[in-house]
Parts: sequence; C-alpha cells; structure tokens
Amino acid sequence: MGGEISRMAARLMRASLAIIVPALNEGGQIVAMLTRLAALRSAGAQVILADGGSTDQTVALALPLVDLVVHAPRGRALQMNAGAAQASGAALLFLHADTALPEQADKLIAAVLDKQIWGRFDITLTGTHRMLPVIAAMMNWRSRLSGIATGDQAVFVRRDVFEKLAGYAPIALMEDIELSRRLKKIAPPACLRERVISSGRRWEKHGVWRTIVLMWRLRLAYFCGADPRALAVAYGYLPR
Repeated sequence: MGGEISRMAARLMRASLAIIVPALNEGGQIVAMLTRLAALRSAGAQVILADGGSTDQTVALALPLVDLVVHAPRGRALQMNAGAAQASGAALLFLHADTALPEQADKLIAAVLDKQIWGRFDITLTGTHRMLPVIAAMMNWRSRLSGIATGDQAVFVRRDVFEKLAGYAPIALMEDIELSRRLKKIAPPACLRERVISSGRRWEKHGVWRTIVLMWRLRLAYFCGADPRALAVAYGYLPR
C-alpha cells in the first residue's frame, strides 16, 4: 500500500495536465467517459472528478478511474473551481462528462500552451437528428469569430492565468462565456480544429429547434445583463 501511494504521489507531482470533470448524476456514462482518459492518465495527466452532489453511483463508479474526487456545491462553475483548486498540473482542461477528447489531446494542449495562454477544440455532436452537424459547425464558426468558447468545446488554460483571474465566476449559467470574455481580453483563444465529440442528447431530448431558440434567447439575455440564476432556471437547470 505504501509503495502504491508513493508511486501515485510521484506521478501527480510530474503531471503537466489536470483534467477536471464536473459531474452530477452521470452514473450511466461516467465509466465509459473516464475509461477513455486512461491513456492520458498513463501518460501522466491527472484526472479529477468534481462532483456536485450526485445521488446515484457516479462517485463510486468513478473512484477507481480518477486520481481524485472533489465534492463541491452543485453548479459547474463551483465544481470546476473546486477541482482546479486541487489540481497539480500546470495546465487545466475542463471536460464535460458527455464529451470525448481527440487522440493525443495532451500533446495538442501542451503545444498550444507553450506559446498561448488558453484554447478550445472544435466540436462534433453525436445523435440522429440531421441538424446536429449544422449546430456543431455553427458553434465552431461562432467561437472562431467571437473568441468565445463554450464548455462543450473542452476549454483549456494555463493554470497560473486561471488563478490570476480567480477562476470561473460563481454564477449559475454562462460561466464559460464569462470566463472567455475575461481571457480574450488578455489574448485570443487557440481554436484547434481537432474535434471533441460531445453528446447531442439535450437537443434531441428537448427538441432541436426549441433548444436552438432557447439557447440563443438565453445568450442574448445574458449579454443584455440578465441574472444568470434566472437564466439557469429558464434553461431547466435548478441551481442550489
């Protein structure tokens, strides 16, 4: 046991990348998602599950597949900040539980952060609806044009910069947009054309066109100064 702890401590000390996964009741897919990160862990990346109070088996299933489980109040911003506070890597990658990274993502991120301070990947959405590829293309185009990244695109950032900015704002929704706006005041993002693969489940569950209209309406309301908590409720996400 002591030898295993020593080996884990040594590996975490040399970790250059920390992958923070915010999760809430993701028991149905967390094992498959974390298993896909095994190669990155073997290469030295640290994987942290930031749990927001799951009431299913998310934490128990994740424990053998991560380096650390951090418990935080519900809310992606709070969970990701809690995970980042425990990270040992010089680079932070925030990865949703329904998103898969491209091959050699650690090397791609390292090459970017050697010269730039933050970035994100292009995205592909999985699902059966014919509009999902169009939605993904629009997300990538809008992000490249605006310099704003969404959480679905797997945002990565130098840890020292993230800490100087005090991390994600503790708001209930739009935390990714808010952080992007502050980061791009320092430098534009690296927009990698390598793609993460993310689930289109929300679009298909709630209706593609309805979800598109809702998200654009919420984004416009946010830019006009609406309360992020009220927007979260309208989005169907009930923060504590």
